[in-house]
Amino acid sequence: MTETWTVLKVLQWTADYLKEKGIPGGRLDAELLLAEVLNLDRVGLYLNYDRPLLATELSAYRLMVGRRSRREPLQYILGRTEFWSLPFFVDPAVLIPRADTEVLVEECLTRVPAGGTILDVGTGSGAIAVAIAHELSDASMVAIDISAEALRTAAINAERNGVAGQIRFMQIDLAALPAGPFDLIVANPPYIPLADLEGLMPEVRDHEPSSALAGGIDGLDCYRLLAGQALDHLRPGGWLLVEVGIGQAALVRELFDQAGLQEGFCRNDYSGVPRVVGGRRPMQENS
Repeated sequence: MTETWTVLKVLQWTADYLKEKGIPGGRLDAELLLAEVLNLDRVGLYLNYDRPLLATELSAYRLMVGRRSRREPLQYILGRTEFWSLPFFVDPAVLIPRADTEVLVEECLTRVPAGGTILDVGTGSGAIAVAIAHELSDASMVAIDISAEALRTAAINAERNGVAGQIRFMQIDLAALPAGPFDLIVANPPYIPLADLEGLMPEVRDHEPSSALAGGIDGLDCYRLLAGQALDHLRPGGWLLVEVGIGQAALVRELFDQAGLQEGFCRNDYSGVPRVVGGRRPMQENS
């Protein structure tokens, strides 16, 4: 006799299985994956605990659970995530947007003049550019990335969120920024020191693009490149704002100071970790 797998039974089994695989929050993952297969929300699952799964549903679900057990990020399996309360498509070509990066968007929004021009360096999924464009309908943006695959993903997200007309995507390395000048340059660059890559969670280390993570020996390579170009690509009074890793804020601020940027500041994320560093091109250059 074939065993009957109800919604509740499947969820309980999966939560235990993912826990054995060392995955925290296995029950939530199980619910989100099963909700995807059954085209329900989580409340719908609770209202259908006794519903048996069809063979096709069980097969599709097992494939998803197998991927998650191998530590593939849930967002890649579902093909989506949320950032700035907006929907984003994500795939292995791009880093999964983190909530911590929203404080970088907040800082950008306070520093862009009406009708301002913005450069998003290393746009990845397009999360920062799309969020800013969504809030500033008169802003004009250029978003660059070295990865053609990432730019395709970013373009999908710009279209999905109705801001494609505001953002021009370009395949360019950050070692040679587009001319501008810009009122704001923003970046969430790779900042993980090479020695720290192996110690990252498997979801990050084994599945997210290494080009979006590895920041050189000390993690600061991209900040040096950005600081060295900032004065040539910003308008007088324009800002360079970046996200930084844990323990990097003071070092990045020093790089900005040495490059001639003024009014330097650091901003904590909502966990109290210094997360954003900014500096401004002087309104008048010293003669």
